[in-house]
Amino acid sequence: MEVLETGKYYHIYNRGINSCDLFIEEDNFSHFLNLYEKYIHPIADTFAWVLMPNHFHFLVRIKDNICYKYSNADRSDDAVRFDQIKWETKNLSASKGSDSVKIPKPHLHFSHLFNSYTRYINKRNKRHGSLFERPFKRKLIDNEKYFQQLVLYIHNNPIHHGFCEHPIEYGWSSYITCISNKLTKLKRNRTVEWFEDLENFKQMHKKAVEVMQIEEWLGI
Repeated sequence: MEVLETGKYYHIYNRGINSCDLFIEEDNFSHFLNLYEKYIHPIADTFAWVLMPNHFHFLVRIKDNICYKYSNADRSDDAVRFDQIKWETKNLSASKGSDSVKIPKPHLHFSHLFNSYTRYINKRNKRHGSLFERPFKRKLIDNEKYFQQLVLYIHNNPIHHGFCEHPIEYGWSSYITCISNKLTKLKRNRTVEWFEDLENFKQMHKKAVEVMQIEEWLGI
């Protein structure tokens, strides 16, 4: 599998093991997103996403020039709180010195996300064992012409699988956030810029997407 390199864009996707459902109840979606914010936001910018019942897709850029905000020395002050904030990062240039910083390993953050969510689902549904396929899939996106197509593919995934007729009808994707003004950590402005402006963004989402062609390119 490709190593997640800092400063690079990736399509991150995965499904439930044996195609089992990852999200069984409505609040499962919210819980996964909360864990995503905890583990992934510190090490990656997110541009588009969708959660489907048995799989998900994210378009991210792995942050560069970052380090962990807290060190093990902070654990002694409040061990419980430290476990909640230890994933947070800051700009490397804001650190006191190279000897006192720790650089995050992005793939471990994704592993923590999946493991934490698996424990939650297993406990809640009295199941055991793996939930996600391993290793999680990732594809380097190194050509800007593919960004627009990938965003369209992600937002149109619910249509492709028969859940709705337009992305705005599906609540568990970044489409609604992209067309709104609400506060968000999603890199909404950059996503819309790939479509020139918001109006073109909306118009392009009304057109059919070449799903098979994109999936062949993505290797899905």
